[in-house]
Amino acid sequence: MVATQAFVDPGYGPKGLALMKKGRTPRQALTALLERDLSREGRQVAMLDVKGRTATHTGANCLPEAGQVSGPGFSAQANLMSSDRVWHAMASSFRRSKGRLGLRLMAALEAAERAGGDLRGRQSAAMVVVSTKRPRAPWLGRVVELRVEDHPRPLVELRRLLEINEAYLHANAGDDLVAVGKMKKALSEYSLASKLAPQIVELSFWEAVALAEQGRVEESKPIFERVFQRRSAWRTLLSELPAHGLLSVPEPVLRALLSL
Repeated sequence: MVATQAFVDPGYGPKGLALMKKGRTPRQALTALLERDLSREGRQVAMLDVKGRTATHTGANCLPEAGQVSGPGFSAQANLMSSDRVWHAMASSFRRSKGRLGLRLMAALEAAERAGGDLRGRQSAAMVVVSTKRPRAPWLGRVVELRVEDHPRPLVELRRLLEINEAYLHANAGDDLVAVGKMKKALSEYSLASKLAPQIVELSFWEAVALAEQGRVEESKPIFERVFQRRSAWRTLLSELPAHGLLSVPEPVLRALLSL
């Protein structure tokens, strides 16, 4: 991982990753790039490898308040902050937190805001989380990729998007289980997704479909009814599912569901 900010040179990213891939430690990779950079005193860079080793640099010309805290498996850095407590607050929050990495990063960002945040105020926020497992295909592997480009309360919006992302991780797992006929496990994933983001009608819809497929039609009815009240077009989709192998209920049951 490479993060570069302040007076940014994006080249630190691919070059740093290439050096670490060749066996350089983060410190060796970062030192090699800084030695060739005439503007290094304006850079702020952190590097992290798969062994949890970190290396950081905050140049003397980074605008205050600027600094960093790093530890095994993480680095928190900031510049142009309203307080020199910001990066310490991020690190403290990250060390204390548990659970999915995205939620831990979110908590660290919120701690930074409480410690004073950016001197310039609020505008944007972003998060990327990549699996440590080599993906089966080049387009897989990114667990979270969210950006709030311009918003009066960017962290509030980022948390909202992160919670939706968490819900869809479960929904996508449910889809994968349906594809291999594991409907009971799929139902568990769809139910989790629906609980995490009850405002998203589609997640409730697929939970109800999974219930009906498991023969739990009476449990599915109130969910279908709420979905149809929100948008009647979901009836059309429900009517199409049997023909595409995604719902196997008797015709009278299907008619009853469509009449809700």
